[in-house]
Amino acid sequence: MKRREFITLLTGAAIAGPRVAIAQPPSKIYRVATLSGGAPLDEKSPLALILLQVLEKHGYTRGKNLEFESRGAGGQINKLGEIVREMKAKQVDVIVGGGFPTALACKVANVPTVIFLGAGDPVATHLIDSLAHPGGNITGISDNATALATKRLALIKQAVPKLKTVAMLWNRDDLGMSMRYEASAVAARSLGTTVQALGVREPDDFNGVFEAMDRNRPDAIFMVADGLTTLNRKRVIDYAAMHHIPAMYEYDIPNVTDGGLMSYGPDVKECMASAAELAARILGGARPADLPFEEPTRYKLVINLKTAKATDITLPENFIALADDVIE
Repeated sequence: MKRREFITLLTGAAIAGPRVAIAQPPSKIYRVATLSGGAPLDEKSPLALILLQVLEKHGYTRGKNLEFESRGAGGQINKLGEIVREMKAKQVDVIVGGGFPTALACKVANVPTVIFLGAGDPVATHLIDSLAHPGGNITGISDNATALATKRLALIKQAVPKLKTVAMLWNRDDLGMSMRYEASAVAARSLGTTVQALGVREPDDFNGVFEAMDRNRPDAIFMVADGLTTLNRKRVIDYAAMHHIPAMYEYDIPNVTDGGLMSYGPDVKECMASAAELAARILGGARPADLPFEEPTRYKLVINLKTAKATDITLPENFIALADDVIE
């Protein structure tokens, strides 16, 4: 090869090099979605913010390599399947969701999923094979419904020493919540308490629930959380306040923070942070089938003393002393 030809070849290669680099495909865009049977967990939600912060810590940042979508079924559980199929068509990499109906819809669609809260016992409901080896497309955070139910009812008994009847609200169409209700009812009866069973299936059913409590006033109310009951929480909170009835909820967010009297359950923020870590591992290539379900490490009794004072409900001092958080 002549010298002039050789120099020309080198020059051409130097010019071509940058063009090749410019033509490289952009870095992968990861798609994460939140899904709820109730209201969407959008970027303004404290829990969604935790999710996004943890993902960013692992290198997944909105506006750079992460797309985020939030959807909710508005209490209409039959819409969850359609929503999940739409997400799958958009090639969502992982769904972070709450509640048994959400988990079931994701299982049917075979979309990688992390459940952060409220799905009950995933083995008993046949969502997964085992906590250690889920074996499918779902992993997440579990809860021990029986142990929690016993503790919650014992706390209600401490808050209302003369407790004779407790009204229990739950969604009859949610298998996970129905199992939680059953565990709670067993715990209540073991304490010598009569259970006023008030199952609901749609928003209009709450009118009948309130009428039933008007006819037979309970000493306390216990609400099992799912998309439907959470969407209608303010109606329950307002009814309990108007009639000066102590009410216990499963989670402080959003129930006690919205004016509910008290709650006992896992630290919701911790659960979301743990779920976000699992989601990051899935984005990194791990399979949900190989990621064991985790259990919360912190459980909180939260009391809204502001609500207690406003509704003339007097709680025993020894009960208040047990609280992990007090809203005043």
